Amino acid sequence: MTQNTTRPVYFDCDTGIDDSLALAYLLASPEIDLVGIGTVSGNTSSAQAAVNTLGLLALAGRDDVPVAVGAHDFLTHPFDGGAPHVHGDNGIGEITLPPATRTPEAEDAAHMLIRLSHEHPGALEVIAVGPLTNIATALALDPTLPSRVKQVTAMGGAALVPGNITPVAEANIGNDPEAAAATVSADWPVTLVPLDVTMENVFDEDDRAALLASELPLARAVGEMLGFYFDFYVGTYGERCSALHDPLAAAIAVGGVTATNAPAVSVVVDTSQGPARGQVICDLRGQRRGPVDQPGATVRVVLGTDAPLAPHLAARITGAEVLVS
Repeated sequence: MTQNTTRPVYFDCDTGIDDSLALAYLLASPEIDLVGIGTVSGNTSSAQAAVNTLGLLALAGRDDVPVAVGAHDFLTHPFDGGAPHVHGDNGIGEITLPPATRTPEAEDAAHMLIRLSHEHPGALEVIAVGPLTNIATALALDPTLPSRVKQVTAMGGAALVPGNITPVAEANIGNDPEAAAATVSADWPVTLVPLDVTMENVFDEDDRAALLASELPLARAVGEMLGFYFDFYVGTYGERCSALHDPLAAAIAVGGVTATNAPAVSVVVDTSQGPARGQVICDLRGQRRGPVDQPGATVRVVLGTDAPLAPHLAARITGAEVLVS
């Protein structure tokens, strides 16, 4: 009898363009079993993110993956409309996906996460690439949740580099600092993938061309929506390309990319109402000669990886990974 060695994963997302890349990557990853997806407001509303997610799953022929709508508003303030200038009014670069035949689950995302933790106790992995509102809500509903979750990988923060929505705050953390604070202070292992590494990994027109030329409908759809994303990033990089925020977190969680510099350190999220609101304060003292874990620290902050993500990402999404090494 063959034992199932895939790892159960719950994916929490605010399905914009880079979330779509991350989802396509996860769906193409044989190492994991995507057992549930929850949506949250961020790039777009949680409801629109669910529509986008269901459409992408339909293109991939993966109607087996349940999708639950999560929080519309953040813990202490309302959702402000997202980032249409970055991701388009519909969150996916204004492309039109074929209408999904499914609707979201009756349960919300926080309850889905709690349920899945009971179904996969000690094995469930969480990959969160949007604001952490659903995660914090689940923690409040069930404080024992961390005892059943193997690990959390979250895209968010800026350790040693500027933020992208304020001088110090990255969007996922800055949208809901209270939720991020609850998540990083909970008693479970967290790997934080910040702008320090996501901005250093880019997807360019050659990578996009590989998606557009694919025979896979999902790969082509993601390639199409990247055109909108590239337009936004011209102002950042001076050319048509984009950062790989959410896909890098997904690849590190799966193991397709290895974090080579990821010390476990004390991490605090600023929840004040001042100019530092949303800043992720990482105690990186003593790291000059190489990564050093601080005793008792449960949050790893990724500051370096073993290889650029783009070639691996494009190859996996298009099914051509066997051709690269």
